[in-house]
Amino acid sequence: MNAEASHPEIREAVRKLCAGFPGEYWRALDRDRIYPTEFVRTLTEAGFLSVLIPEEYGGSGLGLSAATAVLEEVHRSGCNGGAAHAQMYTMGTILRHGTPEQKAKYLPAVASGALRLQAFGVTEPTSGTDTTRLRTFARREGDKYIVNGQKIWISRAEHSDLMVLLVRTTAREDVAKPSDGMSVLLVDMREAVGKGLTIRPIRTMLNHATTELFFDNLEVPAENLVGAEGKGFRYILDGMNAERILIASECIGDGRFFIDRASAYAKEREVFGRPIGQNQGIQFPIARAYVQLSAASLMVDKAAAMFDAGIPCGTEANMSKMLASEASWYAADMCVQTHGGFGFAEEYDIERKFRETRLYQVAPISTNLILSHVGTHVLGMPKSF
Repeated sequence: MNAEASHPEIREAVRKLCAGFPGEYWRALDRDRIYPTEFVRTLTEAGFLSVLIPEEYGGSGLGLSAATAVLEEVHRSGCNGGAAHAQMYTMGTILRHGTPEQKAKYLPAVASGALRLQAFGVTEPTSGTDTTRLRTFARREGDKYIVNGQKIWISRAEHSDLMVLLVRTTAREDVAKPSDGMSVLLVDMREAVGKGLTIRPIRTMLNHATTELFFDNLEVPAENLVGAEGKGFRYILDGMNAERILIASECIGDGRFFIDRASAYAKEREVFGRPIGQNQGIQFPIARAYVQLSAASLMVDKAAAMFDAGIPCGTEANMSKMLASEASWYAADMCVQTHGGFGFAEEYDIERKFRETRLYQVAPISTNLILSHVGTHVLGMPKSF
């Protein structure tokens, strides 16, 4: 498994940057659930969060494979890209479907870091992953939309200037297809909070800065509609594929972190007069984690290459996210077991990463939904719902 195979210069630069944010930095933030502002600022200033933005708008104009290299190395270094990864892919909705005016207004500012586009408002308490049943509704009144509803598990909402928001503009019962009648609005969080938008933080197992949002007659200018009204669902699908592939790359980085730590510890830790890595009961699970992660990494590479080539890759994006999240979780469990009691000690950073990597079998889409997609869309079996 050669981590240097793709984008070696990017990987080396990310490793050097992350060296300035060691375990002590993350442990201090984790205890008090503080957002890693300095880390995100440094990533932004180095240009790593704007790799997907075209050069004409101030970004690097690179492909998704470059972005996966960035996030993989962030996580292998013991850092966490979850605080910033949305800045990479949420802008895609504007880039692909926005007006020339919207692109010129927002993309250069996102690329420079002057504007933070970190929030992606889709999930709701009553609909979960059944997106077509979302209830947040935007009613057109003259030159503005009036938004009412609720969203949940919206990460980084308190640390974002803009939010890509999916709403209904036509009731589900009034459209021919359930996926019709949804629209994308770009919400300026700086103007919205306290004027129809309430943000409520949710404390979770890990330091993830996730929130619940409440919309009460929030006014959004009609010029902030992205693309055509009623066609918003398909606009966000590419962003969802990018999100799944990028998060899969984070899982690969997590897995490498756990394997690096476990193999190093197994070589130096001696019990009964010999390194514990000499025992097959320790050695073989580490080797199995390496094998599983190697296979998952190839699936992530394939999905990213298909995305960059413009080839439909919904299935591959889903499969890469599932395989990578399961491989990283196996590696996490193995790493704790290898370290024994030390695996539970904060100072080793393993228990923190253990909690962080567990999220990705649940979000941004659960393993069962991925299996359902493969069962019905690939294998042609009847839907169970």
